[in-house]
Amino acid sequence: MEPLASKIRPEKLEEFIGQKHLVGEGKPIRTAIEKNHIFSFLLWGPPGVGKTTLARLYAKGVGARFYQISAVSAGKDDMRKIIRNTASNQPTILFLDEIHRFNKAQQDFLLPYVETGHLYLVGATTENPSFEVIPALLSRCRVFVLNELSNDEMQEIIARTEIKIDDEARDWLIQVAGGDARQALTLLDQTIGLYKEITLENLKNALQSKHLRYDKKGEEHYNTISAFIKSMRAGNPDAALYYLARMVSAGEDPKFIARRMVIFASEDVGLAQSTALVIANEAFKAVETIGYPECAINLAHAASYLALCKKDRSAYEGLQLALEDVKKLGNLPIPMKLRNPSTKLMKEMGYGVGYEKYNKEDLFPQELKNKTYLKKHKEKE
Repeated sequence: MEPLASKIRPEKLEEFIGQKHLVGEGKPIRTAIEKNHIFSFLLWGPPGVGKTTLARLYAKGVGARFYQISAVSAGKDDMRKIIRNTASNQPTILFLDEIHRFNKAQQDFLLPYVETGHLYLVGATTENPSFEVIPALLSRCRVFVLNELSNDEMQEIIARTEIKIDDEARDWLIQVAGGDARQALTLLDQTIGLYKEITLENLKNALQSKHLRYDKKGEEHYNTISAFIKSMRAGNPDAALYYLARMVSAGEDPKFIARRMVIFASEDVGLAQSTALVIANEAFKAVETIGYPECAINLAHAASYLALCKKDRSAYEGLQLALEDVKKLGNLPIPMKLRNPSTKLMKEMGYGVGYEKYNKEDLFPQELKNKTYLKKHKEKE
């Protein structure tokens, strides 16, 4: 049975709801369609705001062949098939959903075809493309930022379904969806399938779906990563592996997990075992290179190691104390002996005078004389 979101998908740009800064009169995507201008671009925004629909409308508007694949399940073989099917008399657009899930090698594979115009890439991502897309590919794509849908826009989309729903149930649905039209339409679809009619109570019951609970913006997403971090902090590798398995099974972005472990290595393990940062960074690199499903092994290796490490938060806590002083006192004058005498005038003014290497004298501005941030350092003296 065709999903509700697919049934009401707009067939022309005039039916598209939201993103007026991109599709309104004189705005870039509308103008590109009107002028039949074909180029590669990335759509960056939260889930359910129209990235896929906009890509389809753009391809249709410029008369291009449209292929859609998801980076979650697709690989080089899928891209090779599309490349073989490109025709010289008609431009080809490859819509790559969740492009941030493609590792560096997969993105590198696409690069020459995008560079030569053999195909045009339209990528969709919920993650900052500056971090997730290789620079060479990013430089060949324009980036468009999509916004969460407003309550009025969500209301307009729900009205388009022509499903009978009272104001109370509709307002609750909009609040729960949080600007994600696909989530709202999926919940409507599930509720109709289970209960035949839409009421507030029926919507709440249908929301118990596992898929909806682990939305990347939802509470379960944050609860699970929190439990994972707290398990490593407590030195419990078994619990850490359990929560890691839940995230892997739910399709959580492996780079999100690895990134949190890199932070954990310095924030929680810190000076107790400085090699933890090396292990965490190598796990992040492995995730970028390998991708799912095998990179789950690298994540498990790093998570177990971090959980078993001794913990020392003194560097992290010292930074927080220093930041408080910076916020409170501003940019205090740096002592003259610490300033770099890079010109003759600076030397004459006393820059660098009195500085000696490897001594233990106080190096703070006068207002912070003898201040200590790193407790471990103080304990050694």
